[in-house]
Amino acid sequence: MENIKQYVQENKERFIKELIELLKMPSVSADSAYAQDVINTAEAVKTSLEKAGCDVVEMCETPGYPIVYGHKMIDPSLPTVLVYGHYDVQPADPIELWDSPPFEPVIKTTEIHPEGAIFARGACDDKGQMYMHVKAFEYMIANNNLPCNVKFMIEGEEEVGSKSLGWFVERNQEKLSCDVILISDTGMISNTQPSITTGLRGLSYVEVEVTGPNRDLHSGLYGGAVANPINVLTKMIASLHDENNHITIPGFYDGVEELSLEERAEMAKRPYSEDDYKKALNIADTYGEAGYTTNERNSIRPTLDVNGIWGGYTGEGAKTVIASKAFAKISMRLVPNQEWENITELFKKHFESIAPSAVTVKVTPHHGGQGYVTPIDSIGYQAASKAYSEAFGKTPIPVRSGGSIPIVALFEKELKSKTIMMGFGLDSDAIHSPNEHYGIFNYMKGIETIPLFYKYFTELHKNQ
Repeated sequence: MENIKQYVQENKERFIKELIELLKMPSVSADSAYAQDVINTAEAVKTSLEKAGCDVVEMCETPGYPIVYGHKMIDPSLPTVLVYGHYDVQPADPIELWDSPPFEPVIKTTEIHPEGAIFARGACDDKGQMYMHVKAFEYMIANNNLPCNVKFMIEGEEEVGSKSLGWFVERNQEKLSCDVILISDTGMISNTQPSITTGLRGLSYVEVEVTGPNRDLHSGLYGGAVANPINVLTKMIASLHDENNHITIPGFYDGVEELSLEERAEMAKRPYSEDDYKKALNIADTYGEAGYTTNERNSIRPTLDVNGIWGGYTGEGAKTVIASKAFAKISMRLVPNQEWENITELFKKHFESIAPSAVTVKVTPHHGGQGYVTPIDSIGYQAASKAYSEAFGKTPIPVRSGGSIPIVALFEKELKSKTIMMGFGLDSDAIHSPNEHYGIFNYMKGIETIPLFYKYFTELHKNQ
């Protein structure tokens, strides 16, 4: 442990500078205007793997953005760890809410990050966490203490559903064969209490369009006589939850995993302050499904949220129109046993059924993925627990995350390998939001901890 700490300390400034250069690249996969930037970022990741010590590094073409693959195979009799990450980032909108430009990284201290944090889009999700693995691998190669084989698979479409990655995995099972998959695209409880994510929610993402008249109309001449698509859409959306914030789509809860009181009691042992939670978000109270705590609502219960809504005139001043169309983007976070394609179809059928005859409705599915739960008795989990315990001096707590990594369920189906999620981000790091950041402490601690996972996984694998 002292050896890796010394290496990290000696190379700290270089590690920070390299990450900052990567964060300057606006690799926004959702916006075609940034297509070349996404490609350039893939090239930069490829170069970093080559410099770190991979024997083979490839830019693998897909129907979408390329996947960067690399490996270091030292002995076929040893176990193989497959590291997954992504180099694409979320759009930075709304730009005006950033305190500094999203692709001009700056380091600032905060109450939670007194050692400083890098503020930039993608700092935590996922460039900072992905790059920890490259630097940890660099350390193991430089010090000749890589204990097993390593493969890297870094994609460029995670933020838009990983469609090309699914295509790639299905066609490259032998290339990607491994004993465990290691991901850092999640978080931990705090910088003093590590945790391991054991569950992820699934996802169904759709866009809806409500159409009324064949053109925008004068609200004085036609108001009250013609259906206003914006009014109708907001009523339809409001009806998707009842007075207890229970989702009203027929069949939505069929198969939802109901945790026992004992399991919920174990979850409640996680350090948590409702007052601190509200203070951090500047809200007077929490809000959600009746009968569940805040931590249960955002991890073991399914949800439905509007992610964007628009229509009509939104410019400066007034324009008295009834819009011809209204739109919304809606996401549903799903729990184990909810099939995302089935949920998408249930949503479509229900949303169309509740529309008044005065409008027409179009539901366009975008992407989705299954939820995932990893067992805590696997050697991968045990190795991660040992690694965190040594690096932090405290045993990590298993937690379920409210987020989604749709490809994880496919990994198990296609590669027959368990996934271990060793995240180092914090809930306060504002991923997907303005002012996203990643703590210098977290970045360096990740580089220190990851080699310990390799060490313990190899040892436990030999003793199986």
